[in-house]
Amino acid sequence: MTKVSDYFGSKTFDDRVMKAVLPGEVYASLKKTIDEGVALDPAVADAVAAAMKEWAVQNGATHFTHWFQPMTGITAEKHDSFISPAPDGGVIMEFSGKELIRGEPDASSFPSGGLRATFEARGYTAWDPTSFAFIKENTLCVPTAFCSYGGEALDKKTPLLRSMEALNKQALRILRLFGKDDVKRVRTMVGPEQEYFLITREMYDKRPDLRFTGRTLFGSKPPKGQEMDDHYFGAIKPAVAAYMADLNEELWKLGVMAKTEHNEVAPAQHELATIYTSTNLATDQNQLIMEIMQKVAARHGLVCLLQEKPFAGVNGSGKHNNWSMATDTGVNLLSPGETPHENAQFLLFLCAVIKAVDDYQDLLRISVATAGNDHRLGANEAPPAVVSMFLGDELTAVLDSIEHDTPYAGAERQQMKLGVDVLPRFNRDTTDRNRTSPFAFTGNKFEFRMVGSANSIACANIMINAAVAESLRQYADALEGAGDFSATLHTLIQDTVKTHKRIIFNGNGYDDAWIEEATEKRGLLNYRTTPDCLPHLLDKKNVDMLTSHGVYTLSELESRCEILLENYCKTVTIEANTMLDMVSVGILPAVAAYTTALAEGIRSKKKVDESIPCAYEKKTLKALSELGDAIAGLRDELAAIVEDEAGMEDMEAKSAAIRDTLIPKMGELRGACDRAEAMTAKSFWPYPSYADILFSVH
Repeated sequence: MTKVSDYFGSKTFDDRVMKAVLPGEVYASLKKTIDEGVALDPAVADAVAAAMKEWAVQNGATHFTHWFQPMTGITAEKHDSFISPAPDGGVIMEFSGKELIRGEPDASSFPSGGLRATFEARGYTAWDPTSFAFIKENTLCVPTAFCSYGGEALDKKTPLLRSMEALNKQALRILRLFGKDDVKRVRTMVGPEQEYFLITREMYDKRPDLRFTGRTLFGSKPPKGQEMDDHYFGAIKPAVAAYMADLNEELWKLGVMAKTEHNEVAPAQHELATIYTSTNLATDQNQLIMEIMQKVAARHGLVCLLQEKPFAGVNGSGKHNNWSMATDTGVNLLSPGETPHENAQFLLFLCAVIKAVDDYQDLLRISVATAGNDHRLGANEAPPAVVSMFLGDELTAVLDSIEHDTPYAGAERQQMKLGVDVLPRFNRDTTDRNRTSPFAFTGNKFEFRMVGSANSIACANIMINAAVAESLRQYADALEGAGDFSATLHTLIQDTVKTHKRIIFNGNGYDDAWIEEATEKRGLLNYRTTPDCLPHLLDKKNVDMLTSHGVYTLSELESRCEILLENYCKTVTIEANTMLDMVSVGILPAVAAYTTALAEGIRSKKKVDESIPCAYEKKTLKALSELGDAIAGLRDELAAIVEDEAGMEDMEAKSAAIRDTLIPKMGELRGACDRAEAMTAKSFWPYPSYADILFSVH
């Protein structure tokens, strides 16, 4: 039996391979670029390209592609073969440094939010050496950034790399003040947890809503859902176990540290978690994970659903983004230290995150805003749309004692004067976890639980990185010019706690009373829908912060706002049109056929014996006939709304109209159809039921 260690990373041009196949000076130069952010030496590119090509060909690759992440939400690739004509009429396999470094895809056919017109097609992809190349099927995939002819970012990788550099720059300023001159780089680290549903291909093919939108638009509640809590962490079914084993093998070959797998709360729902790595690499790998999940499912006669809320009435799927900061010397900056000096540093970085989340709670909400995620947030299965932080009782008590200059009872009632008196040692896991909190501290990291399962984690991490960089910049400005470092440090932390403690909440985020307290008493934001929050991306404070750190330009922000609003409008409109189609060609004919059968049954019985009451048939016939008429009327009303909104060109106004008129009407139509499903004989209903779908995998 082949051991995992024998094939792990076998399809990845990782550090082990580079060290083995690259000349020593080339490897050393490339490592400085990867580890320290030093500019890539162009002379290195040809040597890397030649070695990369030889390795890829030896592993069965015939083509190469610049693999990038446009604003479509998925990845993109254009394949070119390695072959070049030889003088004798044959071919040779070539791959140059120029081909490695730069590609030229059509930039006008991807979402650009007005940055590119149809006739302005030129765009560029640029090699990202900090993310390992890999072989997918027979193609060498080179991770790249994607920009327009004018240099504007058209992807998610470019601003992510910029945000990581912004945080690195400001974190190094802080560490220098603490005497950490040996640190050359600070990286943000992420370990995402990916939730998903598995259903059979047979069920999927019979549901147009799943095929066109990724979620069910109709479906009455099944007799059993997740009420018994028996699926969560339950024994994994053989078909699912076989899928997971196959998935793990494919991911391990690509060097993806797939670690944890288990059943989730809802029937047919599962989770895969990976080990921490740098945010850039984790983002690339999560995109790969989603793609490979779906490909492996197809091999097993299954379909992997990544949409945030594929089924009403049971939990939807999220993607928990576990985020931390670490130095190149191996220190996690969100881990409590062993000395008062180290703990003072820990508290400053902790406060930087607290300040960032409070100051830019709108950007965190925007980073997870999609039509699909709107169905999940605040549904008592995921965090509410209100952003808050969980710190636990001990850390909250420590910060409270700093705020009020009072003794901390947890450490022999010591006075909390940072750098003057002894700061108590912290234990990592002294408090419970809080799964209802959007942004929870879990010992040495923060778990951002608002990300939707189909989302790229790039968006959330861009905003977290940038917001924390801004907090650190303000701290560094104050501390670098301080006459008394310890006193200024104490005041900074104290002022942060006083100003931003409103964002800290250790209670039940699902409680309606919390939402009222958060908005009415604490003044926290509550953007319940995508149209509510997206326009705030262009608020002055957000534009100023993101542009000052070089994460985005103003034009890039304007384009993203336009793209995201347009995606929202298109997504909901496609769902509405799918509903109209399913009602017209499936549901209404089924209701008509069944009511006709009921009427004919009544007539047949009456012919035999006029005294037969046929009470059930008559009652059902009357109710279902009236419901059919109501469904037809709602269908026509929905169609009129879709037509009216089709001509709207202003995306902000259109998204608001969709939120206020289209989605409520879709809800009315669904409610009527779901009631009809519950009354119609199964043999007449045109689509598989929730019970059929959710319990189809054995």
